[in-house]
Amino acid sequence: MENKSIFLCLAHMSGKEKEYVKEAFDNNWVVPLGPNVNGFEKDLEKFLGDNHNVVVLSSGTSALHLALIQLGVKAGDEVICQSFTFAASCNPIAYLGAIPVFVDSEKDTWNIDPKLMEEAIKDRIKVTGKKPKVIIPVYLYGMPPKMSEILEVANRYDIPILEDSTEALGSTYKKHQSGTMGRFGTMSFNGNKMITTSGGGALICQNEEDKKNTMFYATQAREPFPYYQHEKIGYNYRLSNICAGIGRGQMFVLEDHINHHKHLHNLYEEAFLKMEGIKMHRNPSSDFDSDYWLSAILIDSKITGFTYEDLRIALQKENIESRPLWKPMHLQPVFKDSPSYVNGVSESLFNIGLCLPSGPMVSDEDVKSIVSIIKNM
Repeated sequence: MENKSIFLCLAHMSGKEKEYVKEAFDNNWVVPLGPNVNGFEKDLEKFLGDNHNVVVLSSGTSALHLALIQLGVKAGDEVICQSFTFAASCNPIAYLGAIPVFVDSEKDTWNIDPKLMEEAIKDRIKVTGKKPKVIIPVYLYGMPPKMSEILEVANRYDIPILEDSTEALGSTYKKHQSGTMGRFGTMSFNGNKMITTSGGGALICQNEEDKKNTMFYATQAREPFPYYQHEKIGYNYRLSNICAGIGRGQMFVLEDHINHHKHLHNLYEEAFLKMEGIKMHRNPSSDFDSDYWLSAILIDSKITGFTYEDLRIALQKENIESRPLWKPMHLQPVFKDSPSYVNGVSESLFNIGLCLPSGPMVSDEDVKSIVSIIKNM
């Protein structure tokens, strides 16, 4: 008999989603505006606190794109981006004809190395005669970067921060919610994220003016005339009222999802404590509180006798989904000509790391099964 499938991070519904979606259909609000859009934005703003402003959009990628536009990024400009990330972190830079400058990671969080970042800034000024326009740190698998150090460097050079916090809804750094410490922050509600709208995202803004401008660009940059007038290029990036209804229903289980991801991480960590050669991605200190969107492990094959790929295949044979760590962007063929500042950390992690099932549909028994397979490799 075939084993049941255990997925990496499968969406889980609260049951409330249908009510909001039905309301949208009953009232014929099926366009990219409406009560659910407004309500979902208010729900997210309440969750973030501190009077932050949120605009829900069609994806986390679109949120990054609109932030870069508002930060004045144009063709030929350079933008510093963490190399150890998913391609969506840097693709919007290319959309604008700008140049991503990739910076490697530090070992504690696996996120952008603040010291190497400053070296990159100094060198880009020396090479190009101007500083990078924006810095994009990433919350890898939910783990906050060293934001205090990053902000200190960014403020010294007067470079705005755009937080790619799309994997980190519910993560905090020194009690600050992810995405709220830079000029802009981003969220993703893709099907495998902490909560889902099927597909969707949001931009976190620090003030009403930025929120207003985001909505302007996200709705085709239509000027306030009775006829259609456009003085800037706009985009069709607003979230639909139906998808926003799913998001409103998901807010009822957000805290449960965050707690469950952390619970699973603790189960994995306890199981691997006495297993040599397995090391987990974990909070480096009490300043960091990851939502552990995905629980990731590093495998020392010289000790364990198996590689991450051996384990991935073994799990796959048991219908258990796992995933190698992100391949660093400075190694991607599409970005082979982009400047990069590397120290070997992300490449080393990529070669030995694997993400394990971590979603709200993963049970304690599932974790026991996964751990058993690993221990019997």
